[in-house]
Amino acid sequence: MTEGSGLIRGLEGVVAAETRLCDLDGANGRLAYCGYDIAELARLASFEEVCHLLWHGELPKPAQLDALVVGLTVSREIPGELVQAFRLMPKATDPMRVLQASTAILGMSDPDTTDNSHAANVRKAVRLTAQYATAICAHHRVRQGLAPVAPLAGLSHAANFLYMLTGERPNPAAIKAFDASLTLYAEHELNASTFTTRAIVSTQSDMHSAAAGGVGALKGPLHGGAGEAVMHTLMEIGEVANVDAFTEKALAGKRRFMGMGHRVYKAGDPRAAILKGMAEDACRQSGQFKWFEMAVKLHDRISKAKGLIPNVDFYSAPLFYSLGIPVDLFTPVIAAGRIAGWAANIIEQHDDNRLIRPRADYLGAKRRPFVSIEKR
Repeated sequence: MTEGSGLIRGLEGVVAAETRLCDLDGANGRLAYCGYDIAELARLASFEEVCHLLWHGELPKPAQLDALVVGLTVSREIPGELVQAFRLMPKATDPMRVLQASTAILGMSDPDTTDNSHAANVRKAVRLTAQYATAICAHHRVRQGLAPVAPLAGLSHAANFLYMLTGERPNPAAIKAFDASLTLYAEHELNASTFTTRAIVSTQSDMHSAAAGGVGALKGPLHGGAGEAVMHTLMEIGEVANVDAFTEKALAGKRRFMGMGHRVYKAGDPRAAILKGMAEDACRQSGQFKWFEMAVKLHDRISKAKGLIPNVDFYSAPLFYSLGIPVDLFTPVIAAGRIAGWAANIIEQHDDNRLIRPRADYLGAKRRPFVSIEKR
């Protein structure tokens, strides 16, 4: 392409798809799935209901919800070969790298792997959503030298995740907070990982291949890895009394603050406000309130100094930590929620596909003749 061809770095503000899934109003700080405000969904709907909404465009009726719950329940088991693969992987392997490999392995045994029809993609959406939770928890247990915990029928998706992770039945407050977190992370328009999944399936590739690509994109600290970075920052600070000194030093050193600011939201991330309240309750009930206090104080200092507003990852960090989720599982947990949205976008892309193929503005050398190696 020629100079002055309209380069938009990072595709910022470029509309690349039409969607019926996510209504993101960055200027006013609003977010809705299929017309339903995110605050209402997080407060009133279960993650299972949100999955049905994203995959079918409507909240489920009782019989439809029952059918989905049954579908998730019977799909939670993962192949024994995958568990064996976990045992062969280095224990220090990044859980997101493991999840990416797990997605490919799950695709090897899925009966609909190469079927890109609408019905098959919906079936794969149910299976992958169920299996992601099991795979994440099973790998965590295996790397600790423990046996995976089998899921329990009768527990919700959120409750089963926490149960398979710890081996203990979670309390109702923890279940509600985690369920709402999965909903808040389920879908977010054309973020980097979702765009990646749509670009992959635009080639007529399959859901498992696309989801594996989505995991790779989510892994980065400028996307899903931000929450992990936030928790490391809070742990570095250590105590509430240290926040002021840490902030002054960080500002003087022009340190980047993860979990603050957002490419799209200009009036604040509505998910952050919801998670803030949940994090306060969860940290208080778990006896780890200092992490919430630290986050609030850091938020206040950074906002006053730089005008930055927390995004969803800022308060998910103390919330997840208070629920007993290891820091290096924060991003896989996001993937456990986002797989519902990835699947919905994959279904939507396949239903009305056009190959995603942008152009690049060439800035290299002008055309020149090849010179043989003897004359270089």
